[in-house]
Parts: sequence; structure tokens; C-alpha cells
Amino acid sequence: MASVTAEDIKSELDTFNIAFNNDTVDKMLEQCLCHRLNGDEIVFEWFAFSASKNQLLLTLDNLDQFEHEILNKKKSKSSSKGSQLNKTRDINSIQELIRAEEEEENLLDSYSTPAKGSQKRALTTPEHPQSKRGVARLASPSLMLSPASFSLSATPSQKYGMRGGRGEVVSSFGTVQGPRWTGKGQTSVRVEMLAGGDNSLISSYKYMFQRLRDVRDVLTEKIEELGEELRSHFNIEEFSPVSLPVQDSITVLGQVCCDSNGKLNAQSVLLEAGQEQGGRQVPVDLSELKEFSLFPGQVVVMDGMNTSGEKFVATKLYEGIPLPFYCPSEVKHEMDEVSEPVMVMMACGPYTPSESLTYDPLIDLITIINKDRPDVCILFGPFVDSKHEQIEKNQVTETFQSIFKRCVDSIVEGTKGSGSRLVFVPSQRDVNHHCIYPQPPFNLTNLSKDDTARVTLASDPCTLLIGNVTFGLTSTDILFHMGAEEISSGTGTERFSRIMKHMLTQRSYYPLYPPAEEVNMDYEKFQQFSQMNLTPDILIVPSELRYFIKDVIGCVCVNPGRLTKGQVGGTYGRLLVQPNPVLVDGKRVSPCIAGQVVKI
Repeated sequence: MASVTAEDIKSELDTFNIAFNNDTVDKMLEQCLCHRLNGDEIVFEWFAFSASKNQLLLTLDNLDQFEHEILNKKKSKSSSKGSQLNKTRDINSIQELIRAEEEEENLLDSYSTPAKGSQKRALTTPEHPQSKRGVARLASPSLMLSPASFSLSATPSQKYGMRGGRGEVVSSFGTVQGPRWTGKGQTSVRVEMLAGGDNSLISSYKYMFQRLRDVRDVLTEKIEELGEELRSHFNIEEFSPVSLPVQDSITVLGQVCCDSNGKLNAQSVLLEAGQEQGGRQVPVDLSELKEFSLFPGQVVVMDGMNTSGEKFVATKLYEGIPLPFYCPSEVKHEMDEVSEPVMVMMACGPYTPSESLTYDPLIDLITIINKDRPDVCILFGPFVDSKHEQIEKNQVTETFQSIFKRCVDSIVEGTKGSGSRLVFVPSQRDVNHHCIYPQPPFNLTNLSKDDTARVTLASDPCTLLIGNVTFGLTSTDILFHMGAEEISSGTGTERFSRIMKHMLTQRSYYPLYPPAEEVNMDYEKFQQFSQMNLTPDILIVPSELRYFIKDVIGCVCVNPGRLTKGQVGGTYGRLLVQPNPVLVDGKRVSPCIAGQVVKI
């Protein structure tokens, strides 16, 4: 399937004289990605669906209904074509789509009149555009990241330099008028891994030695542990074998899987029972369920009947239960003096445009850090992107490790005056690091004693404690991976909220099984380091998909986007958090005061 662009969809919609706006086109673009459709195919499907519903207008709500009733019920045409599946799961396959979308947005910005652009300017923060003088003060990082020193092509990206909307706020959460978006550069802010000892991944490990029986044991234990929590919560007496032929309603426990190698759909759902319930796989009929949201690897409890022993007809799907939040020994009450808010900034690589190894976006980010002085800055990889064209073709004059060292040194040295605490999280796209999940932290042996005190090296995934606020972090694009596999009907919620809720109720940073092909999973370490021990106050999940900040069952979930998208600039995120939990009338209040996603 060729890459789909917003322009393709707009052209097809114009052909049928269908009125649209940018939001509906973005939604159809997402549906094309998740359901493997071309631009003309999705417009044909919509036109037929609209005609059958007395000419429905093209709105976001109607598109959700269209997805539930039409797209989720279509059989995957590529169920037996592994190559097509692999192509869709490869994040690189959507780079052209994202690049075209960003080019179009910047082109429209350049031609917009003041009246047309006024709406966007209303959302812009009162920040001054980056000046050349500000960059001049960062002579050291600029020199260290000079592309001429390690790239055969030293041409700066013209499209990145000509980007529009710098400093524009594109997504907000909480109190957006009052907060002052500057920190104090408090190096005294406590930043540490929440779990200690054997529960923290602090160094590299040997992998590629796992046996199939070990994988089976991990999956079985996951089913049994979550099943016991659900049984206790809902007061279920016992679980019945899913393949047992009975005439009465029974309650079963199992893991959702697909009957083929294709994308899961309502007709291909299997329930695989744990070892205690027989370990068999049985097809599931979902037609009696009013609403559901399922994905491969999900542990579920269902009520239903299996009169023949060959198919389970589900009549009720039990909702998952999240873990409790972190509860420190010191909890402030409503009348107590509230601590000064802590500003946390986050950004995710790549830190270079796609056509050049110039680190201009990273230098711009360092300028912003020095200006805003966030108390904590969380930086996700990739820092040296394995998907970059010049990296893939080995068009560099230095080793990957040397380029990475320049990046880290420029960040540490360039932000020293800000006083910000730095957190580095690796990515499986970091060409110089272990491509395994869970991923050990970077090993930086050349840091000085002062730098070591303000730099935290985290694993992927991890749970971080900033003050008394817990942050769940993962650089793996779980949003994209699960978004391509999840099916739903009648839930009334949008896809990102459902995926975030699944992560929290499945108590895992990567609940999808089997994982995306690009994820090399070590299941022994996965069981030890990739499960949630509690529900984080804030969950940060950078993704290729659209940025957002939203509250999901009490957890503030953030997708800050990526710092670059193709040849143009992307986004970064920032939060204001109350460092100590607050209780109002005996109830916990979210520590996140406000949040924003901002264009670089």
C-alpha cells in the first residue's frame, strides 16, 4: 500500500463534493493507517456508508460510528501476507505520510491572511521568537554538533529553518491562563527511580537466550495474576474451562488472540485459557456484547455460554482494574501550605531533520531549556536514529557512539547554566545502543561528578519519582503498535483514551502480544521490569501519532510528539506539577496543574 497523504483524501472528498475540515481529514488519515486503506478506498467506504444513512455529514462523531460499523468489521485482506503486515507495522512506513502532512500545514501557514491565522495566534504563548543572539550564546553545543565533522552531507535543512508556528501551543490541559511557564532550575528536586534493587533495570544484560517454555510461563503467570485480581474484585467464585460444553452461563478467564497472522477483527477473536483452565483456544462470538475494546494479548474475564464446546458466546466483558496510585508518607491536605510547582519539560527524538544530520532542532531545544529553566527535562531517544537515511547508508565519518557522545555532551554542557535536572531515556531506534525490550539505560562513563549529580540515566520503560510524583516513561511507540491492532465497538471513547486505559488496567508498559515485529522482547526481563507496580500520576508515551494531553482514569497521559517530523519541526511537552500529593475532602487531587504541547 502506498503512503497516504492528507492531499489524497481531500482530492477524493472533492470528487464526491463532500464537505470536510482539517480535523476530519486527520481522523480519516489515522483510520487509513490503522486499517491499511488507501485514500480512495476510505472515501469510497465513507460515501457508501453515508448514503446508507441518509447522507450523513462528515463529522468526527460520524467517523467514529463509521469505524465501528464498517472498518472494524472488514476482514483483513492481508491475513496471510506476512510481508504486508510487516510493512504496516514498520514505523518508517508512515514517515512519508507525516512529512506530506507537515509540508502542507507549513505551506498553508505561509499563505494565510491575518484573519485566517488569527485563530492560531490566539493559542500562541507570549514567548519571543528565538533570536540569533540566543543561539550565539550556545557556541559550544553548536560547534560540537557541527554536521561537517561527522557527516558527508553538511547542508542544513531549509524546510526546518523556514518552519512556521514556533512556540505555538497545539494542545493544553488543566489551568492554561494562570501558570507562568518558567521553572527555577532547581537541581535540588529529587529525581530517582521508584523501584530499587532487583526491580530496577540499571545495567545491560545478556539476551537472545530465552526458550519457548519460558515465554509460555511468563504469559501464563500474567493471565493468572490479573485473573486473580479480577476474581477477587468482582467476587467471582471460580473460572470455568473456556472449552467446557455447558448449557448454563459460565465465567471464563483468558488472553485475547487472533485466529490468523492478520489484523484482529470481530470475527477472528480467540480466547486462550491459562494452564489451570486447560490452556485451549476457543473462538469467541462478540455479537451479544453492547460494547467492547479488545487487542491481542489482553487478559479478560467474560461471562457467556459454550453449548457445543467449540465457540464461546460472550454476554459480558468485565472491566479491568488499575493499580492504586503512589502514596508517600507525607501527604498535604487542602489547608496546608502548597509547595512551589515543579516544571517538567519532555522531548523525544529524532533530533535531526530526516534529510540532514544537522542537529539544529536539538540546539533550538537547548536554547528553550536555558530560557525557560525547567526543573526537570526528560529527553527520549533516538539521539542517533537508526531510521535516518544517512545512518542507514553509513554516510558518516565518525562512529555512532562518537556522534552520540557529542549529542549528550552538548546537552549536558549547554544546559549547565539552567540548573535543570536531566533524564535520558534510550530508544530501540538508537543505533548505538542495545535493541532489546526492556532496554537498559545508557552508560555514560565520562560525566564529571557535578554532572552525574544532575543527570539520571533511565531504562525503557521505567517509573520515575520526581518529588513525590510518579512518572511512567516509555520511548517505545506503544500507541502506534496497539492502535494498529485494537478493535472496538460502542465504547463512545476515542482510540487514544482506550489504549491508555488498556495500559493502566493491564498494568503493563507493553501489553500487546505478539509484539510488533520491530520490538525484540526478552520475556524474562519483561516480566521483571516492564510491569507497572502502581498507577503512575503521569504517563508519558511519545509517538508518531498525533500529540495529546488527557486525563485517563485519574492518570494524566501525555504524547509530546517528536521534536522533528520528517524535514520540519515537531513538538515538545511541558507540565507544571505539585511535587507533593494533595487531599481535598479526603480525596486525592491530581498533582498535574497544567500541561501543554508546543511547537519547536
